[in-house]
Amino acid sequence: MTATAPGHTGPEVRKIPASPAAPGGRSGTVRRSLLRALPLSPAVVLLLLFLAGPIVYCVVIAFTDLQLTGQAEESFVGFDNFTRAFRDEAFLNAVWLTLVFTVLSSLIGQNTLGLALASLMRRASKPVRTLTGGIVVTAWVLPEVVAGFLLYAFFRREGTLNAILDWLHLPAQNWLFTLPILAVSFANVWRGTAFSMLVYSAALNEIPKEVTEAAEVDGASGWRRMWHITLPMIRRSIGTNLMLNTLQTLSVFGLIWVMTRGGPSGRSQTLPLFMYEQAFQNSLIGYGTAVALLLLLIGSLFSVVYLRLLRTEV
Repeated sequence: MTATAPGHTGPEVRKIPASPAAPGGRSGTVRRSLLRALPLSPAVVLLLLFLAGPIVYCVVIAFTDLQLTGQAEESFVGFDNFTRAFRDEAFLNAVWLTLVFTVLSSLIGQNTLGLALASLMRRASKPVRTLTGGIVVTAWVLPEVVAGFLLYAFFRREGTLNAILDWLHLPAQNWLFTLPILAVSFANVWRGTAFSMLVYSAALNEIPKEVTEAAEVDGASGWRRMWHITLPMIRRSIGTNLMLNTLQTLSVFGLIWVMTRGGPSGRSQTLPLFMYEQAFQNSLIGYGTAVALLLLLIGSLFSVVYLRLLRTEV
């Protein structure tokens, strides 16, 4: 109902005062947005200077014939460096070995072993968890060059592995010559499994105990609980871990360089080593940069696949 004042025949109309106009209108809003973004400007400038700038420069010189020595000035060659790469058997061999190295050491090795260690440590006692975690993380925090020397000493002809095989009366061999890509893949698994273990340990701790206890009461075995309960519930952690591990493995250089330098005869030469050889040993900066962009493209393709897998199911 509408209230009426005494002496008035009609309803009293109360006027709502209009809100005061924002000072400056649209220009004031823009000014406030600029003031809020002002603290971020130093970081943006640094990113443009030290990240975006070198990337743009690398893209430019990938289309030139820039060399380190014996050249007065570079010239634009278009896509010649890229077509040369796909006609180069050494480049195609490096692409194949990069994929083998990534699948063996990252997708299979680090991912599977990290999940297994996280699952076992979840059930182990505290002293066992502390000891195992310390050993695994120590391998991860070692500098890449130091880890490479340790694994070189392990796999070389007179190394630790052959000494163990000789003690067991088993045939020894020169692992870095006969199976170099497997040796460097094992080295990368040994060094990088700790990251996967930490990711999966955090993910497994988020699974409610009531869910696994209910599955145990229903008689589900350990493998069935792992396949039907644990893996689906940590699906996003698996995808994130695979993406980060893959990108890190694609860029491994120091570990392989210390152990084999890409040899023998290019049988462990992945794309980072091939890129280094072309750019700094053969002085072909333009060609080496084109190879680096192709490596970046391979990493982007892996990222797109993983991001599609990480989409929330409808």
